[in-house]
Amino acid sequence: MEVICLHDEAFYILIEQVVARIKEKNGQQKEKWVSDEEAMKLLNIKSKTTLQKLRDEGKIRFSQPQKKIILYDRDSINSYLEQNSRNTF
Repeated sequence: MEVICLHDEAFYILIEQVVARIKEKNGQQKEKWVSDEEAMKLLNIKSKTTLQKLRDEGKIRFSQPQKKIILYDRDSINSYLEQNSRNTF
């Protein structure tokens, strides 16, 4: 039997990583509304102009709770990606 010793700081970092991985594997419910950075990451785009174009054309849902805060609906982003997916041959 082998004993592994960890400093308490390293132990808590390890626990946080394990919990994060378990949440990821269990498909824990994600937030419905995401920021523009997260929306661009999900859509794999780099330009805020492209994101605004998708919003203006009604291709993805958004909410604007305050003048400078725009949130995007994760489900509509996933639906948009599904609608534009192509089947393999």
